[in-house]
Amino acid sequence: MVSLWTHCVFFLTCCCGSGFGSSNKCDEVRKVFQLRQIGPNQLLPLSPRPGSDLQVCASKNLTCCTKKMEEKYQVAARRDIQNLLQTSSSSLKFLISRNVAAFQETFEVLMRQAENHTFAVLHQSYHNMADEAMGAVRELFTDIGLFLLGSELNIDELVQRFFDALFPLVYNHLINPGLSDISPGYAECVRSLSRDVRPFGGAPGLLADQIARSGVSGKLLLQALHLGIEVINTTDHLQLSRECRRALLKMHFCPHCQGLTQSKPCMGYCLNVMRGCLASMAEIDTHWREFVRSLEGLSARMYGPQDLEQVLLGVHMLLHDAVGHAQKNGPRVSAQVHKLCGPPSRKPAQSVSIQHGISSSSSSRESIPVKAAVRVSADSLAVKRRDFLNGLRLYRTYYGGLADQLCVSELASGDGLSCWNGTELVKSYTLRVVGNGIKAQSANPEVKVKGADPVINQIIDKLKHINQLLQGKSIPKLGSLDQIETGSGDAEGRYSGDCDDEDGCSGSGGGEVKRKVSRVSKLSPDVTGDHKHHHHYHHPPAKDSEIEGRSRSLRLTGAIWVLVLPCLHMLQAL
Repeated sequence: MVSLWTHCVFFLTCCCGSGFGSSNKCDEVRKVFQLRQIGPNQLLPLSPRPGSDLQVCASKNLTCCTKKMEEKYQVAARRDIQNLLQTSSSSLKFLISRNVAAFQETFEVLMRQAENHTFAVLHQSYHNMADEAMGAVRELFTDIGLFLLGSELNIDELVQRFFDALFPLVYNHLINPGLSDISPGYAECVRSLSRDVRPFGGAPGLLADQIARSGVSGKLLLQALHLGIEVINTTDHLQLSRECRRALLKMHFCPHCQGLTQSKPCMGYCLNVMRGCLASMAEIDTHWREFVRSLEGLSARMYGPQDLEQVLLGVHMLLHDAVGHAQKNGPRVSAQVHKLCGPPSRKPAQSVSIQHGISSSSSSRESIPVKAAVRVSADSLAVKRRDFLNGLRLYRTYYGGLADQLCVSELASGDGLSCWNGTELVKSYTLRVVGNGIKAQSANPEVKVKGADPVINQIIDKLKHINQLLQGKSIPKLGSLDQIETGSGDAEGRYSGDCDDEDGCSGSGGGEVKRKVSRVSKLSPDVTGDHKHHHHYHHPPAKDSEIEGRSRSLRLTGAIWVLVLPCLHMLQAL
């Protein structure tokens, strides 16, 4: 009888010390387990039981957990932390994604404005050839837009191709006009001489240089923002180590096994666990801060020759001056054309009059009228950049303070309240609290950190590379910006962000972008290897169907990456 009484007292003492009520037993644990959809209720014991088989939540007291429950709790703890990471980064990701879309939209508006201004100048000053030049003008601005959004286009070539197409029109209507138009064969001969005769002087080179300087800055801004989104997607789906998963289980759900479903971890305990779990992520901090500073530096340099808005809205004036130069040098140009192509071969006058009638009526129906320009303020791009950077500056310490932010705002118990220290409820956590980063974790009493996460190392390498480009320390050339996204190095995919001479890092360092950068290829996560340009020295103007196709690409290219990149990283995480 005495022995039975002793066992009963021991049982009641264990239950009370473990947080079990005299009547509820495991009911509260069961309720939370079901409410949070952690697993089927059949996994729970009907009453407290010894927990000697538990791997993480083992206790001297009786427990409401089974080994199967412990496994489910570990999955739930990992899911909860990843949800918290995604929630904490959502405003930062939205800020960047929204501005990617805003910058792309502004680029497209500028394209339309610049195109309309150019049409207006042609109609006003050179009405006879304006309708015929519309196709070449449209193709020029479509190609510039595609270049800005990442397409692999050579600025020198696309600008020269535009002036090649313009030369026969200027020759026919302004330099050597006649009663009828020159024949198609003669027009093709004139076009082929454009680069040798140079009727427009230095205008093609000047325009290409201006677009390259300003366009690469705008293009690099978009590419940097896409990489910013990739960084966030990578850290949102961070693969937690086994030691981290066990520590999260112990912090979040082991108190449940003792019936303490409402308890929260002590602040110091939470900091040790989260700083250990996010140690690799904290290593991003230095490079993320530099990323924000580098974007600010790039924005500050986007003025004058690198002000995309100023360059695009000045194309019509440069074109007007170029045509004027050709007119002024008409005798010389005409003599050279006559020498190389012979005397002008013209269409029969009768067919010309009929053709003019058809052309006039069709152009009145088909040519796009000069649309009212979509008004954007003269400093709209600058204002957008300023507002964006003001918002981004608030997140410059995001990765360095993430573990602390999660504990303070979401996870840990408030001051003065009883808290969970990993074993029991206490008034305060008494073990040493370590700092952030990999090196500080050697003394972490809660989580063993073996080393840096290789995925995080890859994203750090990419940040180092883009920071070099943003600062003008590395002049990008063909393929180098692709490597920001896809990585470079050996066949196993290990990425190295070290920049050597072959990467173009021996540039001036002064921030001046030379026209060679017009050959930078697009930032694409699924394209690797070298890309080859196919230059067609005498490339005829694109047909309307081709131009329309490029226009559709222009509208779609920018939005696609914002949608695709998160999906790719989710698949990678799975």
